[in-house]
Amino acid sequence: MQGKVFIDGEAGTTGLGIKDRLAKEPGVELKSLPPERRKDPQAKAQLLREVDVAILCLPDEAAKETAALVDSLGADGPRLLDASTAHRVAQGWTYGFPELCAGQAEAVARAKRVANPGCYATGAVALLRPLVDAGLVAPDFPIAINAVSGYSGGGKTMIADHEADRAPAFELYALGLSHKHLPEIEAYARLARRPIFVPSVGSFAQGMLVSIPLFLDELPARPKAGDLEAALRSHYAGARCVRVLSAPESGRIEPEALNGTNDLELYVFANEARGQAALVARLDNLGKGASGAAMQNLELMLGG
Repeated sequence: MQGKVFIDGEAGTTGLGIKDRLAKEPGVELKSLPPERRKDPQAKAQLLREVDVAILCLPDEAAKETAALVDSLGADGPRLLDASTAHRVAQGWTYGFPELCAGQAEAVARAKRVANPGCYATGAVALLRPLVDAGLVAPDFPIAINAVSGYSGGGKTMIADHEADRAPAFELYALGLSHKHLPEIEAYARLARRPIFVPSVGSFAQGMLVSIPLFLDELPARPKAGDLEAALRSHYAGARCVRVLSAPESGRIEPEALNGTNDLELYVFANEARGQAALVARLDNLGKGASGAAMQNLELMLGG
């Protein structure tokens, strides 16, 4: 891929991850502002005129401000790839999960505005969307989603607390049941009923598991576990970054195996005799859940 890129917020975890990956791309020229000018609107506007894509690795309100600045530049403004939560369900923005459905990768490649998915949402949507589209899970079926992430997804304070051994080994959070990834999960999994989502964080730096338990005999089509797996395999056939694998016989899975990659693995664990299944997605929260996904989208946007 070739082009000029500006990372607005390059000092954060996602920005640094993208910057490291871009260093391996000889066709990409990375532009930046000196630290003392990063909050200067005129300096930022001038730089935005010079690049092909601006990647927003900012808090939501700051991402909205930069998007508004780009809008004010009209035809002189660059394309945008937003890694924040600000525009994931916003009108006029394309959801940056290329494997979402047929034609989504092409939509990302053409889009002027692309919203990078959330890490938890990537796993949940990847598991649910194919099953909803196949009619195996009804849009209004009650869904519960559990997930665990490494602490690197929690920001500077959480990272510092874990690295200084001031944080618990494991904790649930967002127990007000209004996590910021819920709107995109509901929208892009095509759910008509808001799911219950309970995330957690463990004392490991990065890696993620997203799991969804299902009572098979309560699903409209009363599918077998093999039907769920077949639908997932059909949906992701030929996908470069998403793999559907047979569940290990051990009945165990750990979250760190894909660290440093942009891969996403999907599994269907089941007890057929009891009519129960657990869908599981494994990914690197800093890879396919953040910087890796951004690079995949950028490659599409720059014709790589």
